[in-house]
Amino acid sequence: MNARTLRLAGSLLAITALAGCAVGPDYDGPPEVASAATTRGHFARASDPAFAAAPGLARWWESLDDPLLTALVDEALAGSPTIEAAEARIREARGKLAEGKSGLYPSISPNALYVHAVLPGSGIGGSSSESSDSGGESGSSGGSSALDFYNIGANASWEPDLFGAKRRGIEASQATLGQREAELADAQVSLSAQVAQSYVNLRDVQERLRLNRASIALQRRSLELTRQRLAAGTASQLEVERLQGELASTEAQAVPLDAQEAIYKDALAVLTGRVPGELDARLEAGASEGSGKGVPVPLPPASVPIGDPAMLIAHRPDVRAAERGLAAGTAGIGSAEAQRMPGISFMGILGLGGTSPGDVLDPDNLAALLMPQISWPLLDFGKGRSVVDQAEARRDAAAAQYRQSVLEALQDAEDSLARFGATRRQLAGLVASQRSADEASRLNRQRFQAGTSSLIDQLDIERQALSAATSVAQAKAQLTIDYIAVNKALGLGWSDPGAGSAQAGVARQERKAGG
Repeated sequence: MNARTLRLAGSLLAITALAGCAVGPDYDGPPEVASAATTRGHFARASDPAFAAAPGLARWWESLDDPLLTALVDEALAGSPTIEAAEARIREARGKLAEGKSGLYPSISPNALYVHAVLPGSGIGGSSSESSDSGGESGSSGGSSALDFYNIGANASWEPDLFGAKRRGIEASQATLGQREAELADAQVSLSAQVAQSYVNLRDVQERLRLNRASIALQRRSLELTRQRLAAGTASQLEVERLQGELASTEAQAVPLDAQEAIYKDALAVLTGRVPGELDARLEAGASEGSGKGVPVPLPPASVPIGDPAMLIAHRPDVRAAERGLAAGTAGIGSAEAQRMPGISFMGILGLGGTSPGDVLDPDNLAALLMPQISWPLLDFGKGRSVVDQAEARRDAAAAQYRQSVLEALQDAEDSLARFGATRRQLAGLVASQRSADEASRLNRQRFQAGTSSLIDQLDIERQALSAATSVAQAKAQLTIDYIAVNKALGLGWSDPGAGSAQAGVARQERKAGG
């Protein structure tokens, strides 16, 4: 090994040692936010006895004990275009990360070259032609030379990461990948809640339609009896008109309910990746006019696990996405700082070649070229500093966004807990009212059977009981909607990105295979 090779090897070792440093701030985690909430250890609005401090359930919809709802949520998570788009963005981020890692190493590319050049007046090369002036003399100034060159070899280039620009870029890409995974989880949380809300709203509308039909039947009987009394002279036309108006109003209430039923069916179809109308048969099962009680609205469990504020901050996907955005912004400062530092790059060419095709097979025609280059933007009129300032501003904006995400997540959770507790109390009062209405109907039925009360009075009391039942049904549906909102606010309903993506891909293939 000659002295020049030793010097080159020593220089490369020194460059490699320099490449171990990275400028810019190191990310040491997000800023502390809402310490008062995490120190308190519980949610401020979690006073309802139904709330438990245990961690929430990932697949919380299973606690509603409705097999069709569980199937619809699973189908949505496997077939929704929203989830597919989020998974595609994860693959893109992984590709970006792999691209950044490959930049740390030299790149080598084989090449083959053929050059044919005509060089006027050069006097070099293989063949030449001369042009003569009017006196018949020739000169080199009027001649040209043709040159052929053949080469087969490889090009190599390497730019050592002296000040960590590439490594900071890799840090940013890793953080961005984490951000995309959190965004997928957030999409799963939102989607599972949307499916559950649409399903509960559908069952609520179907129950209200059933109760509406029962109320219409009672009002028609009352109207018919009143008409009979009018004919017998024991009722007035005013009573008939009043009952006719009430009947028309009750019948009109069914019109928007029919439209809402169709809307929720279509929403569920689209949320699960289907065309509107495709789920109608499954959703109508047990809910038709002749189905008796119909399909009840699923109710939340007696105990609702909610965890605590610290769990919420650590688990909620949009908060994690904001934290990963802050990490990426911090790494971006280092990348910008490194661009202001000196840089060195190496380009090498190794090949066989000459002026004839056979030269590319002759080892004696080996040619090698090493071209190191040093660059340093010493005079850029503040451009490099302004790029760093922009990166710092983006980091500061990401930090503010993280703080805002934490505060909004806590507000969302506290509000949903307050609504759930209030609805539980409201439902308890409405259930008591319904029990009184049912008891009044039972007692008056005894009077009617004993002949001390009229049929029309009994029908009127039964209509009041139906009205109370309708209020209870609506309150039950609202309680389940509020339960869904609690789980959404807690950030529940997502799965591991790797496992979830694989399972979703298998499910999509099975659905496609099944037509």
